[in-house]
Amino acid sequence: MQSLVALVLLVVATSTLAKAKDDGSQIQASNFYPRVKFVTTMGDIIVELDRNRAPITVNNFLRYVDKRSYEDTIFHRIVPEFVIQGGGYDTDFIEKPSFAAIFNESGNGLKNKMYNITMARKNDPHSATRQFFFNMNNNDSLDPGRDWGYTVFGSVQEGYEVLDKMAEVKTDFDPKYGWSDVPVEQIILKKVIILPPI
Repeated sequence: MQSLVALVLLVVATSTLAKAKDDGSQIQASNFYPRVKFVTTMGDIIVELDRNRAPITVNNFLRYVDKRSYEDTIFHRIVPEFVIQGGGYDTDFIEKPSFAAIFNESGNGLKNKMYNITMARKNDPHSATRQFFFNMNNNDSLDPGRDWGYTVFGSVQEGYEVLDKMAEVKTDFDPKYGWSDVPVEQIILKKVIILPPI
């Protein structure tokens, strides 16, 4: 009887622990610099995330990756010498579901420099959910100053040339959605893969 009670308690404890760690922090929990591969229709990009400086943001991003929520999304906004933005819409321009918005970690010391990856947000500094962008310039204006900035949470390690090619695609105003800077031919993020630790 005691062993049965112990087994039940173990199952309950394990179940509770599993639920408590479904926020991305459980993914390579001891790795402060997890790496991910973006598999796109224009090539692969490998990014090293900085969980040491941006733990909330990295865990949030990994949670979407773990749920396969970035699969078959589009890069919907490309502004040459500024940003390549994606992660929020599927190929039919339908907005993907999001978890709750996260705390802005833009004061972490990481800068919006060329090829760094950053969370997109609305005017509210703490409104980032799932969209991200790659900096295609040294975007100092996006760093914190008198106001909150945009949270950088990693840097490109391989695939710079892929981003350079993306930045050169033809874009236009999309009258259906009222958006500017939309690629005329879709660039699809087929999936994001969490790579083994180095």
